[in-house]
Amino acid sequence: MGSVNIDWKNLRFEYIKTDYRYVSRYKDGSWDEGKLVEDNKLCISEASTALHYGQQCFEGLKAYHTKEGKIQLFRPDENAKRMNKSLKRLLMPEIPEEKFIDACMQVVKANEEYVPPYGSGATLYLRPFAIGVGDNVGVKPAPEYLFCVFCVPVGPYFKGGLKPVNFTVAEHDRAAPKGTGGVKVGGNYAASLLPHEIAVEKGYADCIYLDPSTHTKIEEVGAANFFGITKDDKFITPKSESILPSITKYSLMHVAKEYLGMEVEERDVYIDKLDEFKEAGACGTAAVITPIGGIEYNGDFHVFYSEEEVGPVTRKLYDTLTGIQFGDVEAPKGWIKEVK
Repeated sequence: MGSVNIDWKNLRFEYIKTDYRYVSRYKDGSWDEGKLVEDNKLCISEASTALHYGQQCFEGLKAYHTKEGKIQLFRPDENAKRMNKSLKRLLMPEIPEEKFIDACMQVVKANEEYVPPYGSGATLYLRPFAIGVGDNVGVKPAPEYLFCVFCVPVGPYFKGGLKPVNFTVAEHDRAAPKGTGGVKVGGNYAASLLPHEIAVEKGYADCIYLDPSTHTKIEEVGAANFFGITKDDKFITPKSESILPSITKYSLMHVAKEYLGMEVEERDVYIDKLDEFKEAGACGTAAVITPIGGIEYNGDFHVFYSEEEVGPVTRKLYDTLTGIQFGDVEAPKGWIKEVK
């Protein structure tokens, strides 16, 4: 293993080749044992279903260095469950939860020197994914599959600390009413590239997607989940079959209720009733929380707490959850898996 020469403080959220990744193959009805390999290139058939029919899905989670020098994963069992939901939706073979967690553990352990030091604000991002491979030209499930996990050290999503950003409402739909919006498949992200680019060209960080049936309710914010804090301190987040169930969001709901004593509700959030919220944010693995300064809709621009400052409740939620992830705040039972 070469010594790692990384400027941890200036890491960005981008690909860096690390030493090892995990690969397992599904063939003749079962997964093989899986192994760590050094090569970061996959060799697959030109007829693989992943290339033609979108038979592929992925996950994202992180490993953290604690103050005491331990390395820990945050709720990997939830990522395993969510990946199996995606796999089932695409008629791909499920991955046993123990296998998924073991693969993540192996990859972190093998790339231990790439786990950024405590206090740098950086983390080790893991990307488990599964693809349909083999010779197949008909529209049907693949004969074989690959399950892989690679890792990349990434910097904090925000270089200048937690800062509010602005969003505009997309004219495009992210997912169909009974489509694949609730699972983590590549097609959802391919569909979001154009609306994202349109939003950025208008000067916004990203776009907000409304429900595909009525276009009256907020569903997702770019590739993240929405939450709002009402004037009487309730944590509200949208409820819909088309929303990807964010592990960060469900963790924040728990933190809001159990750590901050707030009321929590999953319910419809109407785009024309934004004034019920004094603060708002988007949440996901990469950034944890992106505070929302304001939202543009039909020519009107609604500002929440401030376009410059992060609201106090949003900051408290962020500090508590990142505190749990880095081992500075006691975690709920079962949330942390130590890498040994």
